[in-house]
Amino acid sequence: MKRINFLILLVISNFLYSQNKQFIYEYKYIPDSTNVKNILTEMMILNVEKEKSEYYGFEKFESDSTLLADSKKGIFSMPPNKMLINHRVIKFPNSTDLKYITIVGFSKYNVSQKVHFDWKLHPEFSKILNLTVQKASTNFGGRKWIAWFAKEIPIQDGPYKFKGLPGLIVKLEDEEKNHSFELKGIKSKKEKFVYPEVRNYSQELTLNFPQYLKAYKNYRKSPASELIGQYPDQTDSEGNFKTGEPIRREVEEALLERINKDNNIIEIQQLR
Repeated sequence: MKRINFLILLVISNFLYSQNKQFIYEYKYIPDSTNVKNILTEMMILNVEKEKSEYYGFEKFESDSTLLADSKKGIFSMPPNKMLINHRVIKFPNSTDLKYITIVGFSKYNVSQKVHFDWKLHPEFSKILNLTVQKASTNFGGRKWIAWFAKEIPIQDGPYKFKGLPGLIVKLEDEEKNHSFELKGIKSKKEKFVYPEVRNYSQELTLNFPQYLKAYKNYRKSPASELIGQYPDQTDSEGNFKTGEPIRREVEEALLERINKDNNIIEIQQLR
């Protein structure tokens, strides 16, 4: 812990001399509100440059890097068969505009959105990673959030879509502790950060947030609707003829089971 604190202080002391910063957060969340003992953890990245910041999951970044490298070699490879946090958030300084990039089903969505946070500052202070942090609170996405920010790091940014405090958000969690983010490391880099763009989706759409929300809700109701007519009729090993529709329905049932266990998303208001 002392070594980590020393590294944090060293980075801060050279902070103004480095243009591009990478903040590493540990994200813990409960995906299924009916199974609160199942707490998942993933490392998240917040890259901050002069003109923008970009937030994404480390495992998804690694997966997309591998897929892109293989595709350039003419190798077809499949993404890992596990649930990954697949959204990215691009924010812009001194602006309420952001870009939310996510994969829903077989489609990629580039969503434009305006987000404003009405923060309330509290006269409460603590220490995290040897940083002096102050408490703040806000409401967003149907939840009340508690943040701890560090004025020592003069960046008005934080994990996911959160921003707008007079210092970097070091720790953030909702009031019921379903979702929590905590800073674990800082890196500096002279080169720009580049995300590996993979284009292996059935469609890529650019939408505003209300349009995306409608598409997202429709997917949760009928996740295999895009597959209608995609499965050919066939004969099984016993010579019985089957149309492709029962196969599609089996796929949809499996997807619905997974979706029903993903009922505790960050912006819970999207499910109402």
